[in-house]
Amino acid sequence: MPESSATYTRRGRLLRRGASFLVLLAVAGYLAVQYVTGGTGDRDCEVVSAGGDGAAYAFTPEQAVNAATITAVGTTRGLPERAVAIALATAIQESGLRNITHGDRDSLGLFQQRPSQGWGTEKEILDPTYSAGEFYDHLVKIPDYTRLPLTVAAQRVQRSGYPEAYAKHEPDAVLLAAALTGRAAATLTCEGRTTDTPAGGPDAVRAALVRDFGRDALAVAGAEVRRSPKATPLPSPTATTDTASRTVAVPVPPGTGKAAGTTVLRRGWQLAQWAVANASALHIQNVTYAGRRWTAGNTDSQWLPVGTGKGTGEGTGEGTDVVRIVTMQ
Repeated sequence: MPESSATYTRRGRLLRRGASFLVLLAVAGYLAVQYVTGGTGDRDCEVVSAGGDGAAYAFTPEQAVNAATITAVGTTRGLPERAVAIALATAIQESGLRNITHGDRDSLGLFQQRPSQGWGTEKEILDPTYSAGEFYDHLVKIPDYTRLPLTVAAQRVQRSGYPEAYAKHEPDAVLLAAALTGRAAATLTCEGRTTDTPAGGPDAVRAALVRDFGRDALAVAGAEVRRSPKATPLPSPTATTDTASRTVAVPVPPGTGKAAGTTVLRRGWQLAQWAVANASALHIQNVTYAGRRWTAGNTDSQWLPVGTGKGTGEGTGEGTDVVRIVTMQ
């Protein structure tokens, strides 16, 4: 065989091998991204637009728990929905809303914060409540952050090497923030399949409320709720006789001023949809609020009307003063 032909043959083999190697790298890269962002999990949760425009975002129960925690930390601090959306978009980009124990150099957790850069110890950063608080502490120091483009505000906190990356997650983060702050009623659902985590129960629900909303949540969750004597009781969620022992009744504080009704509903729906987001981890069977009920395992994943409540998320009628969370055990 002439030397030139042999050379071309070797080059052809090298090119084919190189192409195969690049394909393998691409596949490996795709799988790595899916792993980091949580894309390989069962997306049993979904949030939809309250505006009926068809926008939706599907995510995993693990991501739902972390999104609910990030939101609760923000609202407990009295921060606006825009702050929550910025935090959620950042966490989606940095970790896929997963509390990962690895990253670039010593980056860790939901926001890929670095112990070496003063964000806290490894243990602290891997606590979602702590890491969310740290993100908000830095965010509120940025002048007029609510008026900045989301990607600009996020970048000024994170100082990422890819500052434009946050923008692509804004639509999903906005949907999540609207639901988990309670502004968009009955827009977040999960199938509620139980996980391998330790069994939940009323005590686990109360502990999670305190974890995300602070110590005041314990007193709220343990308080007795007085229903109007004229109110028609809601039907029992199950046929068992021990429902009361498995129920956490979370009172919704009354609002004040002209926007009192809106404030009550928003807080109530935040608590209700927080519970649904935590349903798999805490083994929650159903959640009832404002005349609607979400039930684990409901294949159509909807908040269905129940009892005599308004069932629309509008107004402040019967059923808006308490969120009822029933656990599976």
